[in-house]
Amino acid sequence: MQTAVRLGSYLAVLCVVFGAAWGAGAAFGGSGDGPAPAAAHEPGMASMAPPPAAAGPDPADPLGLSATAAGYTFVPTTTSFAVNSPTTFSFRITGSDGAPVTAFDVAPDQEFRPGERMNLLVVRRDAAGMQDLSPTMGPDGTWSVPFLLPAAGVWRAYADFVPTGGPRLALGTDLFAPGEFDPFTFPDSRIFPPTGAPAAVDGYQVRIDGRLVPGVPSAIYTTVGRWGQPVTELEPTRGGFGRLVAVREGDLAYVRVRPETTRPLPTDRAGPAIAFTTEVPTAGTYRFFLGYRHEGRTGTAEFTVSTAGS
Repeated sequence: MQTAVRLGSYLAVLCVVFGAAWGAGAAFGGSGDGPAPAAAHEPGMASMAPPPAAAGPDPADPLGLSATAAGYTFVPTTTSFAVNSPTTFSFRITGSDGAPVTAFDVAPDQEFRPGERMNLLVVRRDAAGMQDLSPTMGPDGTWSVPFLLPAAGVWRAYADFVPTGGPRLALGTDLFAPGEFDPFTFPDSRIFPPTGAPAAVDGYQVRIDGRLVPGVPSAIYTTVGRWGQPVTELEPTRGGFGRLVAVREGDLAYVRVRPETTRPLPTDRAGPAIAFTTEVPTAGTYRFFLGYRHEGRTGTAEFTVSTAGS
């Protein structure tokens, strides 16, 4: 089944969601005094800048469908991994001359911990099992991160980054875990909750509201509850109070989603609502993945959402 998406302003969503789901309302609970969003061009991690590259892709084009764009290429060290075998995933971003790029900036809406310069996401081709990873770069331009593929199949990896002197890019490449394919199974309804109902994740109830309209900015609201009560103590994670990412079903085009909040301080808390804005490129069905943190534990809720009229 597909999660319902509803019309309405932010305040209307808060009233409906809090009243119907948990019987109580709470505005954003952070201090509101967090630092300003990151500047468009923070210093790169190394002094070596890439050679001049071609113009960036059209912002309206689907993202992550190619390993190469604007003269830059996403180059994994290996693309084959044993199932449930802890290892390291390593890769480079190369420029038009084939040399590794070692200088990167940060876009204003990228959600990073201090010092990070790369978003790395991995999801299986059936649009399940999203992993949100934090790679680090070595002096030679090789990025690496602890890695484990929990099931056989073809997986899609996305590198979302801003090379110094170049455009913001999202490049994608396939990874392979040989073995017999089986759909993911979970002890709860985190993947396909009943229509209009929250996704259940380890005692938490998470729901998504909004209206996806292709080609224009769409407001998306998520709310987090626990044991029937709203969670008002969500903790900062990845530069916000929650991280929402999306892919289009079918070709797995990557969709950026930005939080509508300033970067919180480590001591700030918020909830139960988290506001985001996204722009999907076409009509169709999309998979959304919300990462959140509460009481020192992280959770991920997954949703299937169709555009208006689909």
